[in-house]
Amino acid sequence: MLKDPEHQVAGHMAKDGRLGPLVDGEGQFFKPFQSNGRGESEDKFYKSFSSNKNVPDHIRRYFPVYHGTQVLEASNGSGKLPHIVLDDVVSSYSTPSGMDVKIGARTWYPGVSEQYFKQCLKNDRETTSVSLGFRHAGFKIFDHQESRFWIVEYKVVHRYKVDDARLALRKFVSSNSLADSLPNCAFASEVFGGSKGILAQLLELKAWFETQTLYHFNSCSVFMFYENETVLMKGGDDARAQVKLVDFTHVLDGNGVIDHNFLGGLCSFIKFIQDIHESLDKLYFVGHLTCVSPSIV
Repeated sequence: MLKDPEHQVAGHMAKDGRLGPLVDGEGQFFKPFQSNGRGESEDKFYKSFSSNKNVPDHIRRYFPVYHGTQVLEASNGSGKLPHIVLDDVVSSYSTPSGMDVKIGARTWYPGVSEQYFKQCLKNDRETTSVSLGFRHAGFKIFDHQESRFWIVEYKVVHRYKVDDARLALRKFVSSNSLADSLPNCAFASEVFGGSKGILAQLLELKAWFETQTLYHFNSCSVFMFYENETVLMKGGDDARAQVKLVDFTHVLDGNGVIDHNFLGGLCSFIKFIQDIHESLDKLYFVGHLTCVSPSIV
């Protein structure tokens, strides 16, 4: 029985009669082909990437595993549509906190229509894409204080400024309620740090993007997530923090040129993560851990 993804944080969602992805509850994620040729373009990328022997094995783990396509009944009841079949990357997580971050100072690229260019340029300027090289697309955090998820959707994060983007990353690794004005960053060390943490994974991706000229990842996202409940109870590697790259409807051939737009945005995003991780040295105890930062104190 196919159903709406429970832990989707951004993108087209299968609700309120809209077309969106489905999951089978057994580890597979079905993404419907998007209109105007975008679905065909994304499927073409997955086929190319899956068979490209120039992609290092250690980089493949940052991409959802591709299982071809399948024609299924669309989530909005509009009939049968082709779907890209991928691994459901959070299927084994019980209370995953996840964040979708669109990478790049620009989401348009040469050759697009004037209408698409104007819309992308407007969005890039209205958000932190131009100023930071990345912008939040949505995130979902499990709140231990209230035993429920907080969902911050696109219409909210679209209005984020630089300080908002920084604050969101701190809240992502905090155990106190999102309603609290001062996030405690209690999970920052386990989620961002260590040899298996988010920062180490992003740096491994960065090293590849510094040399790879196979593809240009326009309007793609970093999706990072971890097992929220487990890290509170056990800590350490049980956070199961992971990074995946997602959304490949606008990927182009690299033609031997480094993807400076994505690389620049990724470097900026890494710097924000590093700043939070390094701020752990300034942690002090006042009954509980408090993340100290000049921007929020």
